[in-house]
Amino acid sequence: MGVRTVCTSVLVAVLTAVVAVTIRSGGSEADPRHLLYWYAAAWVLFAGAVWAVRKVPVRAAVVLVLASSAALSLAALSGPPRTSSDMYRYAWDGRVQAAGISPYAHPPAAPELAGLRDRWLFPPGQVCIPPDLHPLGGGFCTLMNRPGVNTIYPPVAEGWFLAVHALSPDGARHKPTQIAGALLAVGTSAALLLVLRRRGDPRRAALWAWCPAVSFAAVNDAHVDTLGVLLTVLALGTSVLPRRGALLGAAIAVKLLPAVVLPGALARRGPRDAARVLVPAVLVIALAYLPYILTSGFGVLGYLPGYLQEEGYESGSVRRFALLRLFLPDSVAAPLAVILIALTALYVMRRGDPERPWSGALLVTGTALLLTSPSYYWYALLVIALVALDGRWEWLAVPLAGTALYIGNAMGAHGSWLQSWSYGTAAVTVLASAALRAYGERQRSRNAVAARRTAAPVVGDVPATSTPEPTARR
Repeated sequence: MGVRTVCTSVLVAVLTAVVAVTIRSGGSEADPRHLLYWYAAAWVLFAGAVWAVRKVPVRAAVVLVLASSAALSLAALSGPPRTSSDMYRYAWDGRVQAAGISPYAHPPAAPELAGLRDRWLFPPGQVCIPPDLHPLGGGFCTLMNRPGVNTIYPPVAEGWFLAVHALSPDGARHKPTQIAGALLAVGTSAALLLVLRRRGDPRRAALWAWCPAVSFAAVNDAHVDTLGVLLTVLALGTSVLPRRGALLGAAIAVKLLPAVVLPGALARRGPRDAARVLVPAVLVIALAYLPYILTSGFGVLGYLPGYLQEEGYESGSVRRFALLRLFLPDSVAAPLAVILIALTALYVMRRGDPERPWSGALLVTGTALLLTSPSYYWYALLVIALVALDGRWEWLAVPLAGTALYIGNAMGAHGSWLQSWSYGTAAVTVLASAALRAYGERQRSRNAVAARRTAAPVVGDVPATSTPEPTARR
């Protein structure tokens, strides 16, 4: 093994140890003080490892990326979820469906579902201390957040929850959901390697496989967003347009966010090719919703409208869009954000590279997250995968900003200053890196032109490209 391979392996091994320590004793959402230090250490080690792997031979790097992805996932499985309780709703929705009930029909607190409750998800207690426990009434608490509202997750996600429940042994609690998240995370690493072996540098898959946000959000907290990420990678990696559309439709039916990659998938496509993508996508979404619509009607929207209002994305109650709010009133920030995202999507569709659909997808997705400024860093898992495909590492500032904001909020920093500071720093990083990259490309172009001129062949004492001296008249 070469020195570079050994150095990279050591860095990833230390990163794996830091992830394990963070999961075992590094803090939680209820006690976030130590999370900041452990997360910072993990991100520094990650940066060093992805820098070092650039010089590792490709064959060795592929093995290292995949093996380390599995090792980091195992480290993230070493403890219960640390910073999110969403997986408990996944387990509950799977149990409800296994009982033949639509997950959109009743909230967990509904008396119609009382017979499905157990002591794991619904421990008894008169005092329910958040964020670990939430009051349910009747002398019971629950591990689920928002137990009084219907589920928010689209149908493909619900199908995944049912499948995980069906394969889980009795009494397994949270571990099957985490294992499912680990399989999705490692599967995404493998998918990235396959795509990049054909159309890029497979070493870039390390940007996903070793990212701390993947270990913590995709595996330990087991966010279902990872299923949408895997389907999106597979969609953008195929050149068969109907297959791309079907996979994108499935990704959108996991979590609505993958819809923002559609402009990249449609870049510089004519009406016929666009239809070959959009029609399968719409059909897959419709077919996924159909069984639930037949049983729950338009209740399949679940808590989505209430969630949007709660999170401040509706006009009149803006609490997001932090960067625009630095300069504009709340009533203007939200509409302008929509306009800017739409213009970015239109630019990608008109000027994007159809051979690199992930490049335009990254621009639209990253811009959307910068402008909306969400406090949930797992929303940016899609950005991490797109960065691995495209190579523009500066967009990793977006998940890093979300991580800083999420931990800061858990520590009590609820002011808008942290949101503006974190996402503002990410925006400056992206813009500065784009300017430097453009300047470097111009310099390389000038140097190439100068080199061609210098290397022009010489005939006698006169360069072949020179104009000969005029012959004197006799």
